[in-house]
Amino acid sequence: MPAGSDELTNTMTNTATSFTGKVKRPGENGEQILEPRSVKIEAKGLNFYYGDNQALFDVNMTVPERAVTAFIGPSGCGKSTFLRTMNRMNDIIEGTRHTGQVLLEDHDINGPGVDVVALRKRVGMVFQKSTPFPKSIFDNIAYGPRVAGINDREKLAHIVEESLKRAALWKEVQNRLKDSAMGLSGGQQQRLCIARALATDPEVLLMDEPASALDPASTSRIEDLIFELKENYTIVIVTHNMQQAARVSDFTAFFYEGRLIEVGDTDTLFRNPTEKQTQDYITGRFG
Repeated sequence: MPAGSDELTNTMTNTATSFTGKVKRPGENGEQILEPRSVKIEAKGLNFYYGDNQALFDVNMTVPERAVTAFIGPSGCGKSTFLRTMNRMNDIIEGTRHTGQVLLEDHDINGPGVDVVALRKRVGMVFQKSTPFPKSIFDNIAYGPRVAGINDREKLAHIVEESLKRAALWKEVQNRLKDSAMGLSGGQQQRLCIARALATDPEVLLMDEPASALDPASTSRIEDLIFELKENYTIVIVTHNMQQAARVSDFTAFFYEGRLIEVGDTDTLFRNPTEKQTQDYITGRFG
């Protein structure tokens, strides 16, 4: 299980804000038990700009730990931009800026002294298009740990095996670790990328439409994997597929034109949204 790290800043403590949301867990007799979750990530008054173009407007929301939170909304609504603020991937785009805060366990990830490499180790990311390195399956998974200074072959082998098992890929590739990752199918490549992200032992896993380019069978495997991973990881997923959001997420946030319109537990938001814009979107009146 991922553990807290003191690498983000030299003054970090492992505190978390109280969260009133609850996550459904199966009980001993199959009944659904609601368990409270603490806040893992929080946005406070977040505004984001690409040059002179404002992409996010005063976003305030919390992401609970060890649960799946889905971002939905039409193309260009800001959901992927908001996702990338959580591990500062937007930093690589020239001319971007923000106001407000993004907190990881109460600490501003954009504050002074933040080690971005350490942040991205804690907050991993899986992109829409699978991006395996042109290396062996083993070297793809071992890449992150090696960057972190782990070079012991036995330890690397253990990390590779455990990461592939967590990504439900080990049985399919255990005898092919020296083969090129480029020879895997599309669904396998995406699970490989998930395993590569897990190899650095993150606490949070960000997924930007991870199944949009996959066939239905591969999509189903990714969704099953997401459900399994939330036992140990905080997962945030961007999806255009509302049925997917309903299937895999505990909480859903609806964005429109850079604004967070509504956020709540997934069942309530889809069955009884409080905002007309949310209802219009999920019923297909626009999208």
